[in-house]
Amino acid sequence: QLQLVESGGGLVQPGGSLRLSCTASGDSLGYYAIVWFRQAPGKEREGVSCISGVTRTTYYAGSVEGRFTISRDNAKNTVYLQMNSLKPEDTAVYYCAADGTVRSMSVCVMNEYGMHYWGKGTLVTVSS
Repeated sequence: QLQLVESGGGLVQPGGSLRLSCTASGDSLGYYAIVWFRQAPGKEREGVSCISGVTRTTYYAGSVEGRFTISRDNAKNTVYLQMNSLKPEDTAVYYCAADGTVRSMSVCVMNEYGMHYWGKGTLVTVSS
């Protein structure tokens, strides 16, 4: 049973940086695609970035492309989301999820279908 825990959230000024971590236990993360979602108060949850398992294919939402970088360290069973040039509109609870479908090996998608495992989220607040 895969379990995911997010960490690294906090309060940061606009233009600042944070690195979020998604650490897995219970199973090896190497074959799973990992997707970062976020949800701001009163808004729908949206995909932010994802990285596939074996092929390490990455994808970014247009709103974060060029500012965020997703990576993984399978030896540490961890996926990271480096967030630079943060904006107030990045304020949200950030969740990581693992894709339990076979596509996870080579592709990643930013929708909730197939996301069998979720963390509880970590809050990122970008404010002056």
